[in-house]
Amino acid sequence: MTLIKSISGIRGTIGGAVGENLTPIDIVKFTIAYTRFIAGKNEAKRLRIVVGRDARISGEMVNDIIEGTLLGCGADVINVGLCTTPGTEMAVITHKADGGIIITASHNPKQWNALKLLNEKGEFLNDQEGKQVLALAEQEDFDFPNVDSIGKVILREDFNPTHIEQVLSLEMVDVEKVKSRHFKVVVDAVNSIGGVVIPALLRKLGCEVVELNCEPNGHFAHNPEPLPQNLTEISEVIVREGADLGVVVDPDVDRLALVNEDGTMFGEEYTLVAVADYILSRTKGNTCSNLSSSRALSDVTVARGGEYAASAVGEVNVVAKMKEIGAVIGGEGNGGVIYPELHYGRDALVGVALFLTYLAEQGCSMTELRKRYPAYYASKNKIELTPAIDVDKVLSTIKERYANERVNDIDGVKIDFAEHWVHLRKSNTEPIIRIYTEAKSQEFADEVAQQFIAEIKDICKL
Repeated sequence: MTLIKSISGIRGTIGGAVGENLTPIDIVKFTIAYTRFIAGKNEAKRLRIVVGRDARISGEMVNDIIEGTLLGCGADVINVGLCTTPGTEMAVITHKADGGIIITASHNPKQWNALKLLNEKGEFLNDQEGKQVLALAEQEDFDFPNVDSIGKVILREDFNPTHIEQVLSLEMVDVEKVKSRHFKVVVDAVNSIGGVVIPALLRKLGCEVVELNCEPNGHFAHNPEPLPQNLTEISEVIVREGADLGVVVDPDVDRLALVNEDGTMFGEEYTLVAVADYILSRTKGNTCSNLSSSRALSDVTVARGGEYAASAVGEVNVVAKMKEIGAVIGGEGNGGVIYPELHYGRDALVGVALFLTYLAEQGCSMTELRKRYPAYYASKNKIELTPAIDVDKVLSTIKERYANERVNDIDGVKIDFAEHWVHLRKSNTEPIIRIYTEAKSQEFADEVAQQFIAEIKDICKL
């Protein structure tokens, strides 16, 4: 069992010993720390915090503990109940709250849950802010307010319909054009909140919806990460139903994977590529994704007259870089679309609406659209080292060896070659180096990965 305390929040498995798992004691401790951090930014002000959760089995239990703790700390609560991660972010913005707590372990299996922490902009805390919360969690000198100053639940609402309408009202979402195509869409929402929200959005867009694993009971029908090996069922249903496409989301609905009409994968990396292509066809500007995302986004951006920039891995880093360069669209290659016209957060609802608008406008099939983009293939590997090995020194050695290539070291070491790239990142919790490669064939991507694994072993004398 595991408890991981990081700058982005607290994540762990339910049950077990305090301090080693996500127990009620740990939930209270971290919620108090977060409340103290937000209070420090809003002195002499009564706090207003939004709370939302995905459909995990433990979600209601965790929600009740967090809500009670916030009230005991003197904060008022807006509880949006079962809600997507982007929906909870939008609720913070809409209600002008001081922050928010999202109860979700994203794509992790059902035994996991987590507290993800938001600022007053509905965005995740940055590195410095996250470290402040971690430090506050270790302090015990907190005086709770008296009975006249405890918080209140000022609103309980289903925010999902509001979020859907906010997406549909975007200028770049053409509802009537999508309706004219009468798309038939299969939705796999892995038995979480996406099973409510995505079908509702699609029906507003005039789509015929075939629901698969859409009951939000938290009993995930398959591994909840939307990777090809976990999506065999939807591929079969799409072909059997004669559907135009499939839509797959993770439990908290910030990642979007698409499936073609023939049951093949559109490619999670290409969700952002296609959406960016649409936005850039209408709005000149720049794009951004993290270092481990596909080169295809850069290719499309340059072809459309814009400039591409890469950030360190992590949504908060992508958002910071997007703001820095004024990106009109960005995100992560795991299917995370960030569209600033709505908010700075990965949002599968925005991704669906923008993608279907583009598909309707182009008048083509999924497979035809996919063929328009550069074909890249990824290989993801890792090498476990002994604790005695200096991982930073290993990465520094690799960087020196390839100094004549384009090297980026803002997050590990990424080496861009003419036809391929490799990204080496160390784990923050284990003596592991993760090795991501991308090339124009799967065979070559795998070959490059093995080459660098061999180099690392040689440097470490393994």
